[in-house]
Amino acid sequence: MSTVVQFLTGIRQLVLDNNGDELRNWLLVEPQSPSIYFQMGEEIRTGFRSKSPALENLVEQSLPEEDDVPEGKGSPWPGFNSFIKDFLEYWRDADFDDLVRQHSRLSDLLISCANALANPTYGIMLLQTSMALSESLSKLVMHLTRQPDLLAEIEGDMTGEEAGERKSIVELAADIIQKIFTSCLTDRSSTRWSPPRGKKVAVYLFANLTLKLLFACDKSRLAVQMFTNLSTSGPALSLYPASQRVTFLYYLGRFNFDHNHYLRAHMCFEEAYRQCPPAFQKHRRQILTQWIPTNLLLGRFPSRALLARPEAAGFADIFLPICEAIRSGNFVAFYRALTHSRDWLWAKGFYLTFLYRLKPLVWRSFTRKTFLLTWKGSVDDSSNKAASLSLEDLVTTASHVQRLLEGYVPAKPPPRATRPPSHVSSLFMKAVTNSAATSSETETDSSPLLVPPPGGPRRLMPSEGLIFGNMKPNLDNVEAVVAGLVYAGLLNGFVARQQKRFAVEGAKRKGGNPVAAGWPNPYESILERFREQHQEALDACDSGENVEPPGELDDVPGWVRNPP
Repeated sequence: MSTVVQFLTGIRQLVLDNNGDELRNWLLVEPQSPSIYFQMGEEIRTGFRSKSPALENLVEQSLPEEDDVPEGKGSPWPGFNSFIKDFLEYWRDADFDDLVRQHSRLSDLLISCANALANPTYGIMLLQTSMALSESLSKLVMHLTRQPDLLAEIEGDMTGEEAGERKSIVELAADIIQKIFTSCLTDRSSTRWSPPRGKKVAVYLFANLTLKLLFACDKSRLAVQMFTNLSTSGPALSLYPASQRVTFLYYLGRFNFDHNHYLRAHMCFEEAYRQCPPAFQKHRRQILTQWIPTNLLLGRFPSRALLARPEAAGFADIFLPICEAIRSGNFVAFYRALTHSRDWLWAKGFYLTFLYRLKPLVWRSFTRKTFLLTWKGSVDDSSNKAASLSLEDLVTTASHVQRLLEGYVPAKPPPRATRPPSHVSSLFMKAVTNSAATSSETETDSSPLLVPPPGGPRRLMPSEGLIFGNMKPNLDNVEAVVAGLVYAGLLNGFVARQQKRFAVEGAKRKGGNPVAAGWPNPYESILERFREQHQEALDACDSGENVEPPGELDDVPGWVRNPP
């Protein structure tokens, strides 16, 4: 009996026994498969011509469809036979050194498997096989994305007029796996809110595999449709094992992080970390790697207790200097902290995000510090006079910091210094003195407080300056910064342009404390804006506007919780 006939005979028995687990162990596609698969491929090459129907006829004869199938047993079906024929042709043409052709063959084989899986009666037998083939294709695609020459050979010229209509190999692979995901999602073996049965048990397995592929290839935007389908008809995540829940929440958090939904990302990472057992330190560390940066962008800093945990080893050296720079409004320390951890932050994809999105938080603390240096009142001051920050004072302090960024260094103070007024900090007076001493190239000072570096001011990159590179802060751009902070909710008040001041609002509600009123907690401000937007959406629905009603306040699209 030939190897092919023996193989088909064994496959038929596994189908009749409804043994999907063992079927997966027989339908192997990896180059590390036993030698008998290569022998079978050689036998098919020599015994069956490529365009001859002989192989298809042999499969049909070896796998006839059963008429009367006992309960609990199985039977071959047309889609399965077609898949087995494609499987045998896969080994007939197998050449694992030719990755381009191998990608095409494996993609076609997975499509054939997905078609067979769609059978409502017996398709579940191929569930494990579908997962194995999907993993193999994902691994091959991720390898090809790191091979530009091979990728170009598969995708062709992606710069022409038709480039926008062609899909990348990542998109094509994701489409195939999502087809299997949809087949599992629409399975009727169990209802949406009941414990999953049938193909529904693999909904989040295929969702996680798809997400792993998309994130590995930087194509997370392609997951939108899958999250929409889950929100519409997906089963509750709580019905699935912890490993699937944690993995899904991790990728859902990363998706929201990539799309600037940091509050949603925080909720996903927090729940993933909470559900991940402490014994799985590698996985908890992977979650923390995303969760801590997410909270930084929300204005929340990690506690030392969290950073002392085993899974957070080394994180304190990276994040604490950044947190301290933000808290103190120290731009010099902020850029220094980012530069110190640049390689790690860049590798994780956080560097540019931190560089641009944490800067407003540093500005918030910087304006607060300037207010404290120049404000003539006190925290206990209950007078009716509104507290405000002079934008001209802010320009002065900003100019001082800009020169520090350009490489100026403090010089020894003059032997005798005039004592500043009691209501103004001596630190601020130093900034004022230095600003006046350096405001004009023709002016000189026998003892400037900042000395330029030997080679002149350092040439700053656009992202390194306080405003833009070496641009000197002035009233217009400082006013724009303050207005942006007010719009973002990081400052509470308004810009009085005529008076050139930022006026604090709500000091009386804070017990006469303008600092607490004008510089609210960033995280609480973001939460408040989120609540306001949610309420506006509810009001729009109540007024009859044609808008989609919002979910609960803590709703995250794609995260299916308990039944409504």
